Amino acid sequence: MKILLLGSGGREHALAWKISQSPLCTELFIAPGNAGTAICGQNVNIKADDVEAIGNFVVDNNIGFVFPGPEAPLVAGIYDYFKSSPLLEHVGILGPSKQGAMLEGSKNFAKQFMLKYDIPTARHFSVTSINLKLGIEFLKQLSAPYVLKADGLAAGKGVIILHSFEEACSTLNDMLNGMFGEASECVVIEEYLTGIELSVFFICDGKNYLILPEAKDYKRIGENDSGPNTGGMGSVSPVPFATPAFMKKVEERIVIPTVQGFAAEGIDYRGVVFIGLMNVGGEPYVIEYNVRMGDPETESVIPRISNDFLDIAISAAKGNLMGKSIITDTRFVASIMLVSEGYPGSYEKGKPIRGVENMKKSLAFHAGTTSSNTGIVSNGGRVLAISAYGKSLDEALQHAYSDAAIVEFQNKYFRKDIGFDLK
Repeated sequence: MKILLLGSGGREHALAWKISQSPLCTELFIAPGNAGTAICGQNVNIKADDVEAIGNFVVDNNIGFVFPGPEAPLVAGIYDYFKSSPLLEHVGILGPSKQGAMLEGSKNFAKQFMLKYDIPTARHFSVTSINLKLGIEFLKQLSAPYVLKADGLAAGKGVIILHSFEEACSTLNDMLNGMFGEASECVVIEEYLTGIELSVFFICDGKNYLILPEAKDYKRIGENDSGPNTGGMGSVSPVPFATPAFMKKVEERIVIPTVQGFAAEGIDYRGVVFIGLMNVGGEPYVIEYNVRMGDPETESVIPRISNDFLDIAISAAKGNLMGKSIITDTRFVASIMLVSEGYPGSYEKGKPIRGVENMKKSLAFHAGTTSSNTGIVSNGGRVLAISAYGKSLDEALQHAYSDAAIVEFQNKYFRKDIGFDLK
């Protein structure tokens, strides 16, 4: 079967690496891909959210299955586009309907869904310019720090944590007045929860589900979780505090009610659900839903799936997960993100990358790279994810950091404390 994978980051390289190993995959295309995905298949110069161009490519090239990596094509309604087209309706596609993708596309929608199906989450209030006074009153009920979230997609920058009531009120006004464009025409005010974060993933066929290996990612640019948020500076899997007892709570209180909610709402959801959780004193609370795999979590989760993940994905899209299972490698995987100096602010591109071929113990998943006449060069803020196995977390981190030091490009930066809080 010919496969089309959508996206261009480290997540997509990890998925391409895994999909290309499947006997079900006869040919793999990646749109638009990067220098790493080009090793696994053929890159195609189409943007991941150009739904019409993707549809034309699928028809012209007899693609049998489409795997969207990022959220943008799903929120744009690519699943519905395929299912409503006589030329595309027979093509398998992993992902929810546009309605299901609202779980990520609208923070307000997600909160209302959690409230309706009694899924544990932080106290919250949704504000627009019409009910701003009520929003201010809700802020008064909370104590610092205050969490403000743009309702819509804001390129990972739509969550702001403020440390004074005055700052929160001022920022709320700014958000409603266009700080994030249409994405912040509605703002969700949320109670700040104190705990440790965890990413849990499951794949759903509309009725049945399989829970994938969990991971913990590290969002802030600086060590000791300092500085601004990024797309993610590293991840580890498994997570020591995600004990069987804790994961049973996650399944019973969050995963099962979520799947039941899909059925009750008539949501056609055949794809991955990414639950951003907070472990608050041993109790799981949902921080957010996403409708795809995480990045950089995928770079530590996918290497731990021992069986054919493409077969699982195709079965989910067909509504046929019954009898399937996830076989998990018991080893740890640590993933260290190498980034361009200046990220998440401005940074330079086009820096030659050397030394990847000299790594001994790790996988290099390309995130922001491209090919040039002189070789592979940097093409983004997050450049490479260095992922390594280990019998223990310490060993996985040791291997990943050893190889992270070998790879070179000008103004390379990486955090040196990934996973240290879990030891």
